[in-house]
Amino acid sequence: MTETKPIQSVVLVKQVPDTHNLSGEVMTKDGTMNRGALPAIFNPEDLNALEMALQVRDLHGGTVTVITMGPPKAANILREALFRGADRVILLTDRKFAGADTLATSYALKCTIRKAGEFDLIFCGRQAIDGDTAQVGPQTAEKLGIPQITYAEQIIEIKDGAIVAQRALDSGSEIVRCKMPVLLTVVGSANTPRPESARRRMERKLAAAPSDYAAIRAQWPEFESDEALDAYLTEHDLKIPVWSAEDVGATEGMIGLAGSPTQVHKVNFVVLEGGDSKTIPPTLEGIAAMVQELVHEYIVG
Repeated sequence: MTETKPIQSVVLVKQVPDTHNLSGEVMTKDGTMNRGALPAIFNPEDLNALEMALQVRDLHGGTVTVITMGPPKAANILREALFRGADRVILLTDRKFAGADTLATSYALKCTIRKAGEFDLIFCGRQAIDGDTAQVGPQTAEKLGIPQITYAEQIIEIKDGAIVAQRALDSGSEIVRCKMPVLLTVVGSANTPRPESARRRMERKLAAAPSDYAAIRAQWPEFESDEALDAYLTEHDLKIPVWSAEDVGATEGMIGLAGSPTQVHKVNFVVLEGGDSKTIPPTLEGIAAMVQELVHEYIVG
Protein backbone atom coordinates (compact mmCIF):
# COMPACT_ATOMS: atom_id res chain seq x y z
CA MET A 1 0.00 0.00 0.00
CA THR A 2 1.36 3.42 -0.89
CA GLU A 3 1.25 6.52 1.25
CA THR A 4 -1.70 8.76 0.37
CA LYS A 5 0.11 11.92 1.40
CA PRO A 6 2.61 13.17 -1.20
CA ILE A 7 6.20 13.01 0.05
CA GLN A 8 8.25 16.20 0.09
CA SER A 9 11.91 15.24 -0.33
CA VAL A 10 15.08 17.28 -0.04
CA VAL A 11 18.36 16.02 -1.53
CA LEU A 12 21.71 17.45 -0.40
CA VAL A 13 24.33 17.21 -3.12
CA LYS A 14 27.88 18.38 -3.57
CA GLN A 15 30.11 19.27 -6.49
CA VAL A 16 33.46 17.63 -5.78
CA PRO A 17 36.87 17.52 -7.44
CA ASP A 18 37.55 14.34 -9.37
CA THR A 19 39.94 12.78 -6.87
CA HIS A 20 41.00 10.11 -9.34
CA ASN A 21 43.42 12.79 -10.56
CA LEU A 22 44.61 13.83 -7.09
CA SER A 23 48.31 14.65 -6.79
CA GLY A 24 50.66 16.59 -4.54
CA GLU A 25 50.34 19.66 -6.73
CA VAL A 26 46.64 19.88 -5.86
CA MET A 27 47.22 20.30 -2.10
CA THR A 28 48.02 23.73 -0.66
CA LYS A 29 50.43 24.53 2.15
CA ASP A 30 47.63 24.94 4.71
CA GLY A 31 46.36 21.41 4.05
CA THR A 32 43.36 22.38 1.95
CA MET A 33 42.67 21.34 -1.60
CA ASN A 34 43.06 23.61 -4.61
CA ARG A 35 39.73 22.60 -6.12
CA GLY A 36 40.35 24.70 -9.23
CA ALA A 37 43.18 22.36 -10.19
CA LEU A 38 40.84 19.40 -10.70
CA PRO A 39 37.77 18.83 -12.86
CA ALA A 40 34.52 19.08 -10.90
CA ILE A 41 31.95 16.29 -10.87
CA PHE A 42 28.68 15.33 -9.15
CA ASN A 43 29.56 13.45 -5.96
CA PRO A 44 28.83 9.81 -6.90
CA GLU A 45 26.79 8.72 -3.86
CA ASP A 46 24.78 11.93 -4.03
CA LEU A 47 23.53 10.67 -7.39
CA ASN A 48 22.32 7.52 -5.60
CA ALA A 49 20.57 9.75 -3.05
CA LEU A 50 18.91 11.74 -5.83
CA GLU A 51 17.76 8.54 -7.54
CA MET A 52 16.24 7.23 -4.30
CA ALA A 53 14.34 10.49 -3.84
CA LEU A 54 13.09 10.39 -7.43
CA GLN A 55 11.89 6.82 -6.95
CA VAL A 56 9.96 7.89 -3.84
CA ARG A 57 8.30 10.70 -5.80
CA ASP A 58 7.50 8.37 -8.71
CA LEU A 59 5.74 5.99 -6.31
CA HIS A 60 4.16 8.35 -3.77
CA GLY A 61 3.95 11.72 -5.51
CA GLY A 62 5.31 14.93 -4.07
CA THR A 63 8.37 16.95 -5.00
CA VAL A 64 12.15 16.64 -4.99
CA THR A 65 14.16 19.73 -4.00
CA VAL A 66 17.93 19.60 -4.53
CA ILE A 67 20.24 21.85 -2.50
CA THR A 68 23.95 22.36 -2.92
CA MET A 69 26.40 24.57 -1.05
CA GLY A 70 29.42 25.68 -3.02
CA PRO A 71 30.86 28.27 -5.39
CA PRO A 72 28.74 29.69 -8.23
CA LYS A 73 29.95 26.99 -10.64
CA ALA A 74 28.20 24.40 -8.46
CA ALA A 75 25.09 25.40 -10.41
CA ASN A 76 26.34 22.85 -12.96
CA ILE A 77 25.27 19.90 -10.82
CA LEU A 78 21.94 21.57 -10.10
CA ARG A 79 21.29 21.67 -13.82
CA GLU A 80 22.21 18.01 -14.00
CA ALA A 81 19.76 17.32 -11.16
CA LEU A 82 17.03 19.08 -13.13
CA PHE A 83 17.87 17.05 -16.23
CA ARG A 84 17.57 13.86 -14.17
CA GLY A 85 14.16 14.78 -12.78
CA ALA A 86 14.44 17.18 -9.81
CA ASP A 87 11.51 19.59 -9.42
CA ARG A 88 13.35 22.42 -7.69
CA VAL A 89 16.95 23.39 -7.03
CA ILE A 90 18.67 25.87 -4.71
CA LEU A 91 22.26 27.13 -4.81
CA LEU A 92 23.68 28.16 -1.44
CA THR A 93 26.74 30.28 -2.13
CA ASP A 94 28.57 33.02 -0.26
CA ARG A 95 32.21 33.87 0.31
CA LYS A 96 31.40 33.74 4.02
CA PHE A 97 31.04 29.95 3.70
CA ALA A 98 34.66 29.54 2.53
CA GLY A 99 36.80 27.18 4.62
CA ALA A 100 33.82 25.45 6.25
CA ASP A 101 34.40 22.10 7.91
CA THR A 102 31.59 19.58 8.41
CA LEU A 103 30.15 21.38 11.45
CA ALA A 104 29.91 24.73 9.67
CA THR A 105 28.62 23.08 6.50
CA SER A 106 25.88 21.15 8.31
CA TYR A 107 24.80 24.31 10.12
CA ALA A 108 24.49 26.23 6.85
CA LEU A 109 22.54 23.36 5.29
CA LYS A 110 20.23 23.22 8.30
CA CYS A 111 19.43 26.91 7.87
CA THR A 112 18.78 26.40 4.17
CA ILE A 113 16.50 23.39 4.66
CA ARG A 114 14.45 25.29 7.22
CA LYS A 115 14.04 28.21 4.81
CA ALA A 116 13.17 25.90 1.89
CA GLY A 117 9.95 24.75 3.58
CA GLU A 118 8.34 21.61 4.96
CA PHE A 119 9.91 18.23 4.28
CA ASP A 120 9.29 14.56 4.99
CA LEU A 121 12.56 13.01 3.86
CA ILE A 122 16.09 14.32 3.42
CA PHE A 123 18.51 12.32 1.31
CA CYS A 124 22.26 12.70 0.90
CA GLY A 125 25.12 10.47 -0.17
CA ARG A 126 26.85 8.45 2.53
CA GLN A 127 29.96 10.57 2.07
CA ALA A 128 31.75 12.82 -0.40
CA ILE A 129 34.83 11.59 -2.22
CA ASP A 130 36.83 14.74 -1.41
CA GLY A 131 36.55 14.51 2.38
CA ASP A 132 35.39 10.93 3.09
CA THR A 133 34.14 11.98 6.53
CA ALA A 134 30.50 10.78 6.26
CA GLN A 135 29.70 13.47 8.86
CA VAL A 136 27.67 16.15 7.08
CA GLY A 137 24.48 14.11 6.75
CA PRO A 138 24.32 12.95 10.39
CA GLN A 139 25.33 16.39 11.69
CA THR A 140 22.62 18.04 9.60
CA ALA A 141 20.02 15.66 11.03
CA GLU A 142 21.21 16.45 14.56
CA LYS A 143 20.97 20.20 13.97
CA LEU A 144 17.48 19.78 12.53
CA GLY A 145 16.48 17.69 15.53
CA ILE A 146 15.30 14.75 13.43
CA PRO A 147 16.30 11.05 13.39
CA GLN A 148 18.62 9.58 10.79
CA ILE A 149 19.03 6.32 8.91
CA THR A 150 22.61 5.91 7.73
CA TYR A 151 23.90 3.52 5.06
CA ALA A 152 20.43 3.28 3.51
CA GLU A 153 20.34 0.82 0.64
CA GLN A 154 16.63 0.31 0.03
CA ILE A 155 13.31 1.84 1.04
CA ILE A 156 10.94 -1.03 1.76
CA GLU A 157 7.82 0.89 2.70
CA ILE A 158 6.46 4.35 3.40
CA LYS A 159 3.18 4.20 5.27
CA ASP A 160 1.28 5.99 8.03
CA GLY A 161 3.93 8.66 8.47
CA ALA A 162 6.78 6.19 8.89
CA ILE A 163 9.47 4.69 6.69
CA VAL A 164 10.93 1.18 6.67
CA ALA A 165 14.41 1.01 5.17
CA GLN A 166 17.21 -1.50 4.75
CA ARG A 167 20.70 -0.53 5.85
CA ALA A 168 23.84 -2.00 4.29
CA LEU A 169 26.33 -3.02 6.98
CA ASP A 170 29.72 -4.73 6.82
CA SER A 171 28.27 -7.77 8.57
CA GLY A 172 25.10 -7.95 6.48
CA SER A 173 21.97 -5.80 6.48
CA GLU A 174 19.52 -4.34 8.95
CA ILE A 175 15.88 -3.32 8.53
CA VAL A 176 14.73 -0.33 10.58
CA ARG A 177 11.49 1.59 10.94
CA CYS A 178 11.43 5.30 11.71
CA LYS A 179 8.88 8.07 11.97
CA MET A 180 9.18 10.90 9.46
CA PRO A 181 10.67 13.41 9.00
CA VAL A 182 13.99 11.61 8.80
CA LEU A 183 17.34 12.00 7.06
CA LEU A 184 18.84 9.10 5.09
CA THR A 185 22.44 8.75 3.95
CA VAL A 186 22.53 6.54 0.86
CA VAL A 187 25.22 4.05 -0.19
CA GLY A 188 26.45 3.51 -3.72
CA SER A 189 24.96 0.02 -3.93
CA ALA A 190 21.44 1.37 -3.41
CA ASN A 191 20.55 1.80 -7.07
CA THR A 192 21.70 2.76 -10.55
CA PRO A 193 21.09 6.48 -11.04
CA ARG A 194 18.90 7.26 -14.02
CA PRO A 195 20.54 9.12 -16.90
CA GLU A 196 19.66 12.65 -17.86
CA SER A 197 16.42 12.94 -19.80
CA ALA A 198 16.85 14.32 -23.31
CA ARG A 199 13.42 15.95 -23.07
CA ARG A 200 14.17 17.60 -19.72
CA ARG A 201 17.57 18.73 -21.01
CA MET A 202 15.90 20.48 -23.93
CA GLU A 203 13.24 22.03 -21.70
CA ARG A 204 15.74 23.22 -19.09
CA LYS A 205 18.87 23.88 -21.13
CA LEU A 206 18.76 27.56 -20.15
CA ALA A 207 18.38 26.92 -16.42
CA ALA A 208 20.92 29.23 -14.85
CA ALA A 209 22.04 31.30 -11.91
CA PRO A 210 23.01 34.96 -12.45
CA SER A 211 26.70 34.01 -12.54
CA ASP A 212 25.97 32.10 -15.77
CA TYR A 213 24.29 34.97 -17.60
CA ALA A 214 27.39 36.14 -19.49
CA ALA A 215 28.03 32.68 -20.93
CA ILE A 216 24.38 32.25 -21.93
CA ARG A 217 24.22 35.62 -23.65
CA ALA A 218 27.40 34.79 -25.55
CA GLN A 219 25.69 31.67 -26.89
CA TRP A 220 22.24 33.20 -27.36
CA PRO A 221 22.75 36.83 -28.49
CA GLU A 222 18.99 37.39 -28.75
CA PHE A 223 19.13 38.25 -25.04
CA GLU A 224 20.38 41.82 -25.32
CA SER A 225 20.96 42.36 -21.59
CA ASP A 226 21.20 40.51 -18.31
CA GLU A 227 17.88 42.07 -17.35
CA ALA A 228 16.18 40.65 -20.43
CA LEU A 229 17.64 37.20 -19.79
CA ASP A 230 16.69 37.34 -16.12
CA ALA A 231 13.10 38.25 -17.00
CA TYR A 232 12.89 35.35 -19.46
CA LEU A 233 14.31 32.80 -17.01
CA THR A 234 12.03 34.01 -14.23
CA GLU A 235 8.95 33.84 -16.46
CA HIS A 236 9.77 30.28 -17.58
CA ASP A 237 10.81 29.05 -14.11
CA LEU A 238 14.40 28.52 -15.25
CA LYS A 239 16.20 30.85 -12.86
CA ILE A 240 18.20 28.92 -10.27
CA PRO A 241 17.62 30.53 -6.85
CA VAL A 242 20.84 31.70 -5.22
CA TRP A 243 20.78 32.11 -1.44
CA SER A 244 23.43 33.76 0.69
CA ALA A 245 24.27 33.36 4.36
CA GLU A 246 22.06 36.35 5.11
CA ASP A 247 19.20 34.90 3.04
CA VAL A 248 19.09 31.72 5.15
CA GLY A 249 19.59 33.53 8.46
CA ALA A 250 22.98 31.96 9.21
CA THR A 251 24.99 33.43 12.08
CA GLU A 252 28.41 34.52 10.79
CA GLY A 253 30.29 33.07 13.75
CA MET A 254 28.96 29.60 12.92
CA ILE A 255 29.89 29.45 9.22
CA GLY A 256 33.10 29.41 7.21
CA LEU A 257 36.43 29.38 9.01
CA ALA A 258 34.98 31.10 12.06
CA GLY A 259 32.55 28.24 12.63
CA SER A 260 35.04 25.48 11.80
CA PRO A 261 36.97 24.06 14.77
CA THR A 262 38.66 21.47 12.52
CA GLN A 263 42.24 22.39 11.63
CA VAL A 264 44.56 20.45 9.31
CA HIS A 265 47.75 19.92 11.30
CA LYS A 266 49.84 18.18 8.68
CA VAL A 267 49.56 16.65 5.23
CA ASN A 268 51.67 13.63 4.30
CA PHE A 269 51.98 12.41 0.74
CA VAL A 270 52.35 8.66 0.63
CA VAL A 271 54.24 7.14 -2.27
CA LEU A 272 53.58 3.45 -2.78
CA GLU A 273 56.63 1.62 -4.03
CA GLY A 274 56.88 -1.92 -5.26
CA GLY A 275 58.59 -4.39 -2.95
CA ASP A 276 60.00 -7.85 -3.31
CA SER A 277 57.89 -10.36 -5.16
CA LYS A 278 57.87 -14.14 -5.16
CA THR A 279 56.40 -16.56 -7.64
CA ILE A 280 54.41 -19.38 -6.09
CA PRO A 281 54.22 -22.51 -8.22
CA PRO A 282 50.59 -23.57 -8.84
CA THR A 283 50.99 -26.87 -7.04
CA LEU A 284 49.81 -28.27 -3.72
CA GLU A 285 53.36 -28.17 -2.43
CA GLY A 286 53.80 -24.53 -3.49
CA ILE A 287 50.57 -23.45 -1.84
CA ALA A 288 51.40 -25.37 1.34
CA ALA A 289 54.81 -23.67 1.51
CA MET A 290 53.21 -20.23 1.04
CA VAL A 291 50.70 -20.86 3.84
CA GLN A 292 53.48 -22.08 6.15
CA GLU A 293 55.50 -18.93 5.46
CA LEU A 294 52.49 -16.65 6.12
CA VAL A 295 51.88 -18.41 9.44
CA HIS A 296 55.54 -18.18 10.35
CA GLU A 297 55.52 -14.41 9.64
CA TYR A 298 52.33 -13.98 11.71
CA ILE A 299 50.47 -12.65 8.69
CA VAL A 300 47.78 -15.32 9.09
CA GLY A 301 47.11 -17.86 11.76
